[in-house]
Amino acid sequence: MRVEIWSDIACPWCYVGKARFEKALEAFPHRDQVEVVHRSFELDPGRAKDDVQPVIRMLTKKYGMSEAQAQAGEENLGAQATAEGLDYRTRDRDHGSTFDMHRLLHFAKEQGRQDELVQILYRANFAEERSVFSEGDERLVQLAAEAGLDADAARRVLADPTAYADDVRADEREAAQLGANGVPFFVLDRAYGVSGAQPAEVFAQALTRAWGDRSPLKLIDDGGAEACGPDGCAVPQN
Repeated sequence: MRVEIWSDIACPWCYVGKARFEKALEAFPHRDQVEVVHRSFELDPGRAKDDVQPVIRMLTKKYGMSEAQAQAGEENLGAQATAEGLDYRTRDRDHGSTFDMHRLLHFAKEQGRQDELVQILYRANFAEERSVFSEGDERLVQLAAEAGLDADAARRVLADPTAYADDVRADEREAAQLGANGVPFFVLDRAYGVSGAQPAEVFAQALTRAWGDRSPLKLIDDGGAEACGPDGCAVPQN
């Protein structure tokens, strides 16, 4: 079974939702047969790479709330994250473009290190003092290396603005086609969708239902044509 997760590194509910989903997946009897793929979704598409500002300022501008309201929201998110065993800095975080991070995540997918990188990026953005936005490409290169990727290869990806850009945009178009207008958005075997950072129990129910509803393969023909198998290939008879 395949689970695709549309998310953004700048999305706190994606950070929390990933932890809740993984709690459900850990208890799922068929977890070793579940493939998880992270897909790209930018909360702030088109944001300039050098447009970095404090999270609280971004929230007050975007949602028209006061600084006190924005800070209260961050405190609430911090409590939710802590409940899932996650570290979360409720003050002095910043916000910027995540496009390059998504490009790196597609590169990491090719190397089989996507889940490692997405978790490291979440931790760096939400729990660490160093910014993932304002320190330039070398900060992302360092995090990519921590995820087990070749640092020089990651540096080359970041230096080429076209590298994996089409993959990011394709993910975002597909999210729109599936009706996802927010993240996290989980798609199970292209049959079920789960929107938002649901409780682990909801993810457990979704996994169980999706697994149980998998349809066995229906053959158009029951055989008779020549084919190859473990014991060799059929030999044509005159």
